[in-house]
Amino acid sequence: MTISRSALLRASLAVLATTTALPAWASDDPVTADDRRDDILITAQRQKQSIENAPNATASTDADTIARTTNAMNVEDTVKYLPSLIVRKRHIGDTQAPLATRTAGLGASARSLIYADGALLSALIGNNNTSASPRWSAVSPQEIARIDVLYGPFSAAYPGNSIGAVVNITTRLPDELEATATAGTSLQTYDLYGRSDTFAAYQAGVTVGDRFGRLALFASYDHVTSRGQPLGYVTATVPTTTSATGTVVTGALPDLNRTGQPIRVLGTSGTEEQGQDRVKLKAAFDLTDRIRLTYVGGLFLNRTNSSVESFLTNPATGTPVYAGSLNIDGRAYTVAASAFSNGVYVTDQRHWSHALSATGSSTRFDWQVIGTRYTIDRDEQRIATTALPAATSGGAGTITRLNGTGWTTVDAKAVWRSDDAGTNALSFGAHWDQFRIASNRYATTDWIAGAPGTLNLQSRGKTRTAALWAQDALKVTPTVTLSLGGRYEWWRASDGVNFSLSPAISAIQPERSASTFSPKASLAWEPAKGWRAQLSFGQAWRFPTVGELYQIVTTPVAAVPDPNLRPERARSFELALERKDAKGFVRLSLFSEAVKDALISQSGLLNGGPTVATFVQNVDRTRARGIEFAFARTDLLPRFDLSGSATYADATTRANAAFPASIGKRIPTVPEWKATAVATWRPVDGVALTAAGRYASRMYGSLDNSDVVGNTYQGFYKYLVVDLRAQFSVAKSYTLGIGVDNVNNDRYFLFHPFPQRTFHADLTIRL
Repeated sequence: MTISRSALLRASLAVLATTTALPAWASDDPVTADDRRDDILITAQRQKQSIENAPNATASTDADTIARTTNAMNVEDTVKYLPSLIVRKRHIGDTQAPLATRTAGLGASARSLIYADGALLSALIGNNNTSASPRWSAVSPQEIARIDVLYGPFSAAYPGNSIGAVVNITTRLPDELEATATAGTSLQTYDLYGRSDTFAAYQAGVTVGDRFGRLALFASYDHVTSRGQPLGYVTATVPTTTSATGTVVTGALPDLNRTGQPIRVLGTSGTEEQGQDRVKLKAAFDLTDRIRLTYVGGLFLNRTNSSVESFLTNPATGTPVYAGSLNIDGRAYTVAASAFSNGVYVTDQRHWSHALSATGSSTRFDWQVIGTRYTIDRDEQRIATTALPAATSGGAGTITRLNGTGWTTVDAKAVWRSDDAGTNALSFGAHWDQFRIASNRYATTDWIAGAPGTLNLQSRGKTRTAALWAQDALKVTPTVTLSLGGRYEWWRASDGVNFSLSPAISAIQPERSASTFSPKASLAWEPAKGWRAQLSFGQAWRFPTVGELYQIVTTPVAAVPDPNLRPERARSFELALERKDAKGFVRLSLFSEAVKDALISQSGLLNGGPTVATFVQNVDRTRARGIEFAFARTDLLPRFDLSGSATYADATTRANAAFPASIGKRIPTVPEWKATAVATWRPVDGVALTAAGRYASRMYGSLDNSDVVGNTYQGFYKYLVVDLRAQFSVAKSYTLGIGVDNVNNDRYFLFHPFPQRTFHADLTIRL
């Protein structure tokens, strides 16, 4: 019996559906009523833009550009060349990759919003670069159709977390039978602190989709296996006096810490090996020619094993040393068991995401209702506390579980247009969300496989926000458009619980509530075809996250939540001048942002005593102002495309009664300069050769900029990274990509050491 390829693909789609239950900037030209239903993919994105009617400066990229210019093993790679954005991706498969924007740093994850098909990927359970990092893992690069970035809090459709930027990812939905298979690999060469190694990663993915009358289905599966460079190093401050005390060991390496103190580097920590799987199903059913129901479901699985390496050796026995009373170069050190053992851990994660939406469109009226849910079904980390090498076979440790943490959102939005020309476009909507944190840490007698024992740390709580918003865009004249809008929000935090066995803490935290109004205004002028000048103002309130209010940490440095934190208020301005034509655009943006009661982490004495701890505190006032230049040009020369950006930001603390030393200093992890450039040469059809660069100037990790040494572990330095990619397409069915990231092998730290020269290869087959 002969089975056709079409029948085989349709059968594969049915089976997969059953089991699942670059950078350039793409055109944002408005869609007309005549072509609104021409393509279900582009139409969906354009309808969303039309409903929100956002007056923001934008940047966009699409699947073809990403494939041509970017060595993308994970979805967060796809935005790394867009203006003013930095993604702190430490290695392939990293689950802690926050986004930094024009005015917000790498530790301000709650100051940006990331969506995939309307489902929130930003983990607004915190405002940090660890557990509150965006859930990029809910999307694979093979799914992406388009990415749009909105800069600043100028749209009433978004909450105050849009202070920095909003990233909207749109995934594919086919109109006909399609299938792809992708395989990729990378190899990093790494050399630091006298150790050389290679770290490999592998990726494989398949997608399949088709339309069956009114029903469209798209499914994807993606697997990543990776081993990254060490995320940390074990260090010890050099004692001021000499001593003969302790066991003599060799192998420690001299260095300076970020405040300039002499240290010894004792070994590596947090070398992660990961296996990740993601499964997605997207289904759309057209109830009528104008109304569509869409469901998107996803499952993410992650297994991480972390190891360490000690540089220390006992010369008498030739064996590695991990802890104890030691003597290094004639000075006495006490190295705790946890120094190395805390870098030995296993993480097991299972996360679910769901989104259900209904959309409708007509000549004058479009609408959408969408509900989303992200559930951390299982998230367990087992960490050794027993001294190595005994800990490799078990022993005492801790088990931390985030099971039950997650969020739910509901949005209803619509737009009414007064006529076919859109002389007056009134957008409006309602929003509701709830974020939950449930963190429990237990002692265990066997960190590898033992059952949870005594509860020794707990953080629980909820936040909830409801909002109503409206925004009206009125063409005052054929060339002048005035947009006025506002967002009113009701916020509440409740069910806060903190418990710690040591130090002894047991508290039921008070409930909090607030209501705020955020006005928006924009005036756009189009003096000639392709030219646009726009002045925008936006106020935004960013409420404290449930983690900032209630999540307590005791090691390695105490982190103290504050249930009385005030929301931060941003007032932002932007003047954008833009020129567009068929081959690209050029844009110059002047921006200014003043934040009152800015929520920023800083250090101080715990309860006035001798213990140093970190606190999220309301900094009285910060200010960031600067200029962004962005451009893209296809066929600048025949078959030669060029795009890029440069951003200057004067971002400083202006008032801070709790920490006066920070006044006038740069805001943490916001560099003065950022720049990108992407050049692509297409010598013949089917071949694209790309060189791209990313630059950021010196950053600081502390509010008072006291971390004077940047290029060391826990320091924040500057970087210049050059990437190369070559893409070869054969008959639209086979696409081969080869490339090198960080070809210049820049060795730099953003607290953690970042990837060095990495070679890539990938193959995509379309059937």
